Amino acid sequence: MFLTEPVLTKRIPTWPWGDPAERTLISVDQYRRTGGYEALRKAISMEPTDVIQCVKDSQLRGRGGAGFPCGVKWGFLPKIDGGRRYLAINCDEAEPGTFKDRLLVDYDPHQIIEGIAIACWACRLDTAYFFIRGEYRHQAKVMKQAIREAYEAGIFGPQGLLGGATDFAVECHLHRGAGAYICGEETALLEAVEGKRGWPRLKPPFPAIEGLFGRPTIVNNVETLAAVPHIVERGADWWTSIGVESTIGQPASFGTKLVGVSGHVNRPGVYEIGLGAPLNELIEREDYCQGIKSGRAYKASIPGGVSMGVLDQNEFGAELDFDIGRKNGIMGLGTACPTMFDEGTDMVMVARNIARFFKNESCGQCTPCREGSQWVYKLLVKIEQGEAKPADLDLLVEVAGSMGSMQGTTICGLADGTNWAVSTIVKKFRSEFEARIRGTTGVLTATS
Repeated sequence: MFLTEPVLTKRIPTWPWGDPAERTLISVDQYRRTGGYEALRKAISMEPTDVIQCVKDSQLRGRGGAGFPCGVKWGFLPKIDGGRRYLAINCDEAEPGTFKDRLLVDYDPHQIIEGIAIACWACRLDTAYFFIRGEYRHQAKVMKQAIREAYEAGIFGPQGLLGGATDFAVECHLHRGAGAYICGEETALLEAVEGKRGWPRLKPPFPAIEGLFGRPTIVNNVETLAAVPHIVERGADWWTSIGVESTIGQPASFGTKLVGVSGHVNRPGVYEIGLGAPLNELIEREDYCQGIKSGRAYKASIPGGVSMGVLDQNEFGAELDFDIGRKNGIMGLGTACPTMFDEGTDMVMVARNIARFFKNESCGQCTPCREGSQWVYKLLVKIEQGEAKPADLDLLVEVAGSMGSMQGTTICGLADGTNWAVSTIVKKFRSEFEARIRGTTGVLTATS
């Protein structure tokens, strides 16, 4: 489903609505001149429970990877007891191939801040921590300045939201990560904010009950919060008019989605689509990605970050919605940032490269992940170098399949990412692995 006008990117020139070369950072004054913070004004005129109900009615699902309904998550919070309650904003965005949140931070940070303020009002959260990945040095400076502007404009601070329009006050802090992929997992993020090693926590208790510093905490993704002002301003019915219903009995895929397209395409970048848009149309349309690079044929794609698994040649028309996993044998939509591969791509190399990443990024807390990711990587190196036997390929699938929280063996989903990435590549491109074991590549050369 392709939009007729931008929603989340309305102030950021993106194809097909504008030339990205014309992008500029939106200051708080510019944001207000284009209707910014009016949704916050509307929100604080409503009862907090009514704001939560509006988000529930919109069926907004988390844009960070898991796709959990945002309003439902907000509803998990316990009753107010007089103690601190926190909002943690996840801008770790360390999933390889993912760069859609960065666009919002780079150019329209006050859209995110407005969403933060509305979430804090609705859930009665008095303190927000904006967690940003360590590698986002420039983005951290941009967000720090935007938060400073928000304080100066009276959005945050002891006087109350919107310069005292309400006596409910919110404090917002920027917290930089130290470069660990695992901190994208919500409980590892909380550990990092507390100044500890970024190790995922056992659940339950869940963050909504016992999160930051042992207090109730909501963890939301950047893009999720950026959508909230639009939903509050225009209403849940407007949001549900975009996107698609589920066809397999799951929660619907409503609203817009930012997709960061990379790899073998003529025009990579961040695009805004309605959920349910077919991948092949996104890639082939002249007003979007303009086709596979150099006129070569499509071979495969990773539709939502490397941990989600791979689509093959027959799945080029897969619809980018939250049902994509069950329909196409992958983990899910994830961050919805497709990495595209042309016909010359060596899928054995792709699998080995992904396995190396997960091996390096495992926090080491769980034995199946720590040892399994090492084992998977070593087997893939052996296959890639032509030193493996047929039994090694079966062993690779067995080891990968035995890892992960879905099997009840690990605390978080990092091992699941290793499994889905490797297992789907082997399943859908097994002939290439068998060819490598026989001593041939099984793929086109760069000049063929």
